[in-house]
Amino acid sequence: MAQSMPSGGVHSIGYAGYRKLAERGDVQLAFCWSHMRRNFYELATPGPAPIASEALERIAEFCAIEKDIRGRSAEERRLIRQQKSQPLANAFEKWLRAKLALISQKGKLAEAIRYTLSRWEGLTRFIDDGRIELDNNAVERSIRPIALNRKNALFAGSDGGAEHWAAIASLIETCKLNDVDPLIYLTDVLTRIANGHPNSEIDQLLPCAYKRQDLRAVA
Repeated sequence: MAQSMPSGGVHSIGYAGYRKLAERGDVQLAFCWSHMRRNFYELATPGPAPIASEALERIAEFCAIEKDIRGRSAEERRLIRQQKSQPLANAFEKWLRAKLALISQKGKLAEAIRYTLSRWEGLTRFIDDGRIELDNNAVERSIRPIALNRKNALFAGSDGGAEHWAAIASLIETCKLNDVDPLIYLTDVLTRIANGHPNSEIDQLLPCAYKRQDLRAVA
């Protein structure tokens, strides 16, 4: 996932396609700590894994700082991050390199550490830019319904059913963009169609043509 930012920034999970933009100098990449953290979490969850567990504890320190400064101005966030997060980042990087030198280079732990270090510049870009978030979770939460709908659409039954599903999904998402309640909207539209709404006035049934007060009256 990627989240665009002012002045040519992209907040991403490290997808290689975005590197092309960075190589051209169009954007600077800021990588997601949640995706990096997941590699250590998967190692620490099954059983004792002291290095992965300590990595999680160190990452939690960054998250605690972000929790405290959430909602503040970008400049305030930048100053606090430079004061508090920068020393943690320096220590974390040094610790990762030291642990990497002690473990098998073929294991999952080494892979997780190399993933982190290879993206270190992008992972720590948030320290010098208060606009950047530590992770991409807000964007992922916003598109989760789309991902779930994609899985549900596998059971549309036929090509025709899939086309109808896609049309309804598009209408629902357009309702959200226009601050229109999808359920009330669809109920009203289907009722109007059943009552003989003319095809020549189909534009009147688009979500962007509705107003919240109109739908409250319908409801």
